[in-house]
Order: sequence, then structure tokens, then C-alpha cells
Amino acid sequence: MATDYAIIGGGVVGLSVAWGLLKRGRTVTVLDGGDGGLRASRGNFGLVWVQSKGMQQPCYARWSQRSAAAWADFAAELTDATGHDLGLEQNGGYDLHFSEETLQDTVARYAVLKKALGGYYPYEVLGHNALRKEEPQIGPKVVGAILHHQDGHANPLRLLMALADDVRRLGGIVHTGKTVIAATPGPVFRVQCDDGTTVAADRLILSAGLGAMTLGPALGFKAPIRPQRGQVLITEKLPKLINRPSLIARQVDEGGIQIGATNEEVGMDDRVTVPGLAGLAARAVAAYPVLAKAQLVRSWGALRVMSPDGLPIYQESPTMPGAFLVTCHSGVTLAAAHARFLPDWLEGSAPGFDLEVFSEDRFAVS
Repeated sequence: MATDYAIIGGGVVGLSVAWGLLKRGRTVTVLDGGDGGLRASRGNFGLVWVQSKGMQQPCYARWSQRSAAAWADFAAELTDATGHDLGLEQNGGYDLHFSEETLQDTVARYAVLKKALGGYYPYEVLGHNALRKEEPQIGPKVVGAILHHQDGHANPLRLLMALADDVRRLGGIVHTGKTVIAATPGPVFRVQCDDGTTVAADRLILSAGLGAMTLGPALGFKAPIRPQRGQVLITEKLPKLINRPSLIARQVDEGGIQIGATNEEVGMDDRVTVPGLAGLAARAVAAYPVLAKAQLVRSWGALRVMSPDGLPIYQESPTMPGAFLVTCHSGVTLAAAHARFLPDWLEGSAPGFDLEVFSEDRFAVS
């Protein structure tokens, strides 16, 4: 008997969609790769972030806002069901600036975006003195910050564990260590793995991150995605030093300071490098001088999943109806939207939100 949906990819994106479909009474089988796979879900910065997204496309800003607004209830439901505290804090987040020129330029662009959003884009500009009242450890080189009140952060590993646990609790099947090599349509889709496993499904969702680069074209998608390396540092556990997260550093719920991240176009290379880590450390110390005395305990590199314009891709295959591509580089931020709202689009019901802007049509070549 075929499952309603087979989902290729068991990271935050795939599991969020699986969870949402199970909540709607659908049957779901998730096929997840091995632990040696390139997993963005295990290497991200953990931000639930609205600020700066959609500067060129307000629909992306609205989609991020909608997800951020749904995150608290989403997290509470997962915690109640699984016991995993996701460490969510949504008390705002900072875009820190080291020059008045960049600060004012960004504020001007935010004003344009706020107007495009009908005035709903809650941020304020803090000069150095005002910022220091909020963040006593901020350094003198920081001239100011933009505080966006919809921003926050969570523990991404606990999110991943909670989703995996609750997907199984809700009756979903999660097969791990499965590398999908082919998917063929028919009366039902047949998804084939390299170990001989075959799953039959009425519908298919490709949310395999960078794996969509090879699987996507075979299913009729353009899948114009690429890897982008991000390197990250984390310190020893420290007393409370940072009250709100920024794109430079955040203090995680367990006490360490996570520092990041680089944005490097280096292909499929996920290694850490001395220049990359040194640059991160220098910027973090410039923002928070107290970190100069902190001990670093871990570093890692991971590959983001990037589309040409940085926006998500939601697309039904033009050649294999019932097959969908769902991919983005903001899996944590959009987890609530993927769980709460995207299943409406997959099911063909009115989503209450126009997702056509995220189709692959925007990449058409004339």
C-alpha cells in the first residue's frame, strides 16, 4: 500500500513538512541519508530571523514574518509532545554596525521595505549609548545597531530531535541511512534507494538540500541551487554576556557563545580554515571585547543550500505532477511556516498566502 507522501530528506525542512502533513491526517514516509551526509540542519546558526530578509522581494519578508509569528506556538506544541525544550527566545535581534555610513544606508533600505510591507516592520535604531544600555558588553567600535523586534533564536539540534521524535509519535515512518538514487512516476511514485529499499507514494517531496542538485533534474525541476560554506565557532560555557542575538554572535541556551558565520563560495568543501575562523574571532572581539578572554571549544563548517536569489523554492514538477521541490537556506526560521502553512499548498487548498513568487518560473531564461 502506498503512503500518501514520501519525503526525500530528513533535515529540519523535510521533517517540518512531514510533521505538518501528519497533523492533517496524511501518511508520511521520510527517507533520510546517512550521518556522513552534508547536513545544513546540523551546522546552522539557530536564528529565527526576519531582519534584512526580502529587501528585494517583500513577499519573502512577509513569509518570514508569518513564520516567526507562528514559532512560539509551534515550539510549545513540540515541547509538550516530546519534552525537548527548543530554547526559543524571541526578544528581538541586532544588526550591529561598525560605521555610521553602513548603518544609515541599511536604515534607508529598511524604510523602503517597511513601506512595501504596509508599515509593518517593527524595528528601531539604537546609537552606541542606547545599545550599551541593552548590551553592557558591547565594544566601542560598534557605532550602533538596528534592533528588529520579530527576531530571535532557538536550539537547532533540539528542534531537529523534537521534529524527528514527534514525526514518529504521530505515525510517520523515518528511514535513516537511505540514499535515494531514483524516483519513477506511475499510478504511484516508486522511490528507490541504493540499498534496494523501495517506497511507494502517491506524492513525492524533494527536500534533500544539496542532494536536489542531482535528484532535482531527474524529477523535472531546474533545481538551480548551490552550496555556500559557513564556518562557525563556539566558546566555553560562560555567564550571561549577550542578551539578544546578532548575526555576529549569540549566547546559546547552554551558555556558550556561538560566533559566525562566513559566507564562502567554495563548492562542496565544508572544511574549516584558519583565515575563516580568525576573521570570525576578530569581528566577534570587536563587537564584544570580553570574548577576547574566552576559550574556544569547537569549530565547524557546513554548507548552506542557496538559490540564485537567496529565496526559497516551492515548485510542483511540470513533468511529474505530484512531485514537489521544497528547498531553502532558512530552514530554522521557516520551520513554523513549513509545518503550519506549506502543507495547505501541497494539498492544493487555499494557502492564504501567495507562494507563486517562490516557484522556479523566476529563473526562466528568455
